[in-house]
Amino acid sequence: MIYEEEMKTGLEDVEKNGLITNRTILRILENIGSYHSDKVGYGLLDIEEKGVSWFLLDWKIKVIKRPIYGEKLLVRTWGRNVKKVTTYRDYEIYNEKKELCVIGTSKWALMDTKNKKITRITQDVIDSYKLEDKSVFEELEIEKINIPDSFTNTYTFKPTRRNIDVNGHMHNIHYLELAYETLPEDVYIKRPYDNIRITYKKEIKLGDVITCNYVFKDNKHIVVLKNEDTVNSVVELWN
Repeated sequence: MIYEEEMKTGLEDVEKNGLITNRTILRILENIGSYHSDKVGYGLLDIEEKGVSWFLLDWKIKVIKRPIYGEKLLVRTWGRNVKKVTTYRDYEIYNEKKELCVIGTSKWALMDTKNKKITRITQDVIDSYKLEDKSVFEELEIEKINIPDSFTNTYTFKPTRRNIDVNGHMHNIHYLELAYETLPEDVYIKRPYDNIRITYKKEIKLGDVITCNYVFKDNKHIVVLKNEDTVNSVVELWN
């Protein structure tokens, strides 16, 4: 089942040039996925009854043409490629001219909310989403990010209450913002970058002290977020 909605970009969604930000793109995709889950009975308000909750493992986003301020967007999403404990969700964003502007895919797992452990994706879940046999990228699965051995820039961050979401850990979009804060100034001012990869390995919680390490390698700007020796997330940005 392909789920779609129209959305409109606002003032907070754009840079000075009127083009929407990568943060906005992630927010739009996150919301359309949530609305789809709401519709099929596995959304935020269904967690207590169903006893399971989705959590995000990976993003892969490519911006083809960046939408502008005030533009009405058609956003589409669908589920695909379920394995025992993981599944994929793909996305497309179209502008008012019906031009394809953004494609993306994401990898998810289902958590048992009682024991806080990954649980099997049941046939009921699969039937509810009516999966599509369609991928926006040639690769059916998101490739693994290799963690660099050395870095050239470091930034330290301690999350505050405004960073924490309904699940009790730092909201997914803040990982991208934290990566931006870590970029050297000459790299930061060249944003936005049209390709985004984020992998989430360990949640960031209130009270954690996060060391953000940056390096430019293989034509990508890479930021590794760590709490002591534990890798929390890896973000890649490139054009």
